[in-house]
Amino acid sequence: MKIYGDMRSGNCYKLKLVCELLSLDYQWLDVDILAGEAATPEFKQKNPNAKIPLLELDDGRLLSESNAIINYLAAGSSLIPTDNYQLALVQQWQFFEQYSHEPFIAVARFIAKFLGLPDDRREDFESKQAGGHKALAIMEMQLSKTSFLVGEQMSTADIALYAYTHVAHEGGFELAGYPAVTNWLKRIEAQPGYVPMV
Repeated sequence: MKIYGDMRSGNCYKLKLVCELLSLDYQWLDVDILAGEAATPEFKQKNPNAKIPLLELDDGRLLSESNAIINYLAAGSSLIPTDNYQLALVQQWQFFEQYSHEPFIAVARFIAKFLGLPDDRREDFESKQAGGHKALAIMEMQLSKTSFLVGEQMSTADIALYAYTHVAHEGGFELAGYPAVTNWLKRIEAQPGYVPMV
């Protein structure tokens, strides 16, 4: 299978991390989003939404949206609970990641790291801080009670939220005030097969 992605993107990194943790065979194809490579007519034939990551299976079927892809890749593994309620909790955290975490932490990181925090985006950058810290506080509350986001077993919920949390400092979010989150990051990084973002 082929993965189209940019290793600077947390959403793309999720796929690489799952593949490495599960020893899946894949081909990584770099797509430079900043250079507009996802907006070419050729790429839009594969994903009309012109976004990465994108998974292309051996039979040509395509799948987009990072959390949908990692759940597909991890199906049947220990990263996906078999209990329906536990599975719903994984999905709950993944929706949280997309709506309450990523819009603040990932966007602030993009403005600071990839745009260089230009003056015309500084107000936007500052406006992301409160929402990002709210998301981190919610994670801290859960991770002070359990080793991983859904109990004592790592799941794709953890991978979804690890991707941008572990580089949150690049968006101005210092994690020193979140000891449970910091310890959780270390637990993920200690997993067999773990690979860093870049």
